Amino acid sequence: MKGINNPIATNDQAEHELLANEIFNDEEILDWREHIRSYWLDLVKPSEVMLSCFDKAFDEVMFGAVIWGLNQDPSYPKVITISRIPHVTKNIPIPGSRWGIDNPDSVYRVIPISHDQSYVIRGKLGKQQFNENHFTLWDEDMKTIGLISGNNIHADKDGNFEITVNSSGPRDIKNHIHTSLGSKEFYIRDTIIDWENDRPNILEIENISKHKLNNKFDRKQQIKIVKEYMKKWATNTTRWNQQALSKPENEFSFKIDRDTDGALRNQVYLLGHFNLPSTDHCLHLEIFLDGAKYFIAPITNIWGTTNEIMFKNGSLNNYQSKINESGTYSYILSQKDPGVHNWLDPSGLSEGILTLRWSGFPNEVVGKDLYVKSQLLLIEDAKKNLSEEQYISTVEREEQLKIRAQSYAWRIEE
Repeated sequence: MKGINNPIATNDQAEHELLANEIFNDEEILDWREHIRSYWLDLVKPSEVMLSCFDKAFDEVMFGAVIWGLNQDPSYPKVITISRIPHVTKNIPIPGSRWGIDNPDSVYRVIPISHDQSYVIRGKLGKQQFNENHFTLWDEDMKTIGLISGNNIHADKDGNFEITVNSSGPRDIKNHIHTSLGSKEFYIRDTIIDWENDRPNILEIENISKHKLNNKFDRKQQIKIVKEYMKKWATNTTRWNQQALSKPENEFSFKIDRDTDGALRNQVYLLGHFNLPSTDHCLHLEIFLDGAKYFIAPITNIWGTTNEIMFKNGSLNNYQSKINESGTYSYILSQKDPGVHNWLDPSGLSEGILTLRWSGFPNEVVGKDLYVKSQLLLIEDAKKNLSEEQYISTVEREEQLKIRAQSYAWRIEE
């Protein structure tokens, strides 16, 4: 396979997004969207702040449900990228599809499969080694029932590889994932820590079963699945965020370390929600990685989408952050620019969710001493805790954000 600048921009992806955009505006789906809008607002009963960002987030989550729901035919699977920001495909504006407390560093792709069919996934490894690159096989409830790490894939000298997927082959052969009853889809995450230079793996799939259904899902089946996914997306987002909202404000003690409900094996999540009483206040965070190669602090709203991530610091990973001499990382989350490098910008919102993530532990053993310490302070007081090396000028901020936007831009190239 030949390397390309944007492995996301496949013909299948373009055709899929154009079909999704068409169905998103189908009359039956438009009516259903209004039903889900009322259902979700009644379910959440949001604050005024969270209500202010609902419309934009709602459209993304609902379009994300269409993107995912349309790729559910295991006889005719495609490799489809989900959770993208708004962009243009074939001169048609395509809505964003972020959903599920997305990680801005991750390129997420899904492939539907069935345990009674056989497949081969072909690909080409990116030039970098990912801290996170997992081919996770899920069941209907997002529970991990099969897994292969991209870092353990055997490839030729050019990085090309093949992964066999079936229920009949030996379990212990290289580049093989054994399926079982309940196998539903692959959820593939390539985590891009260096936005400018890292690229996800090139991927394609072929159904090589001797016996597969001849007929693809028709429009009626597609509409039915999409409607189910729209409601499921709203319900699951509310349930996931409640894990953070049920805890005290500005505190990060709720820990997830599991491989169920969409969480990733050998990754630790610490969830919490912030609430800033004024634009002069901030949340000061001190983070210890405890040997993890990867860390990210992403801000999401209660609807499960990140805010502005391309032109603002809506997230920062450890590669993008400045480290303290002590080996910890300090962040200031505030509505106003505090004049420090590690500023987490909530896009003007005084409330939101933080899902702090650690991964890439030595020998895949989760560190026991990782932590986050949080304090609600006035910005001027929080800065007193930081060394001058953490300070940044207006010009330096402009350069930081310029580099950020440029390094993200390849993800929405055609």
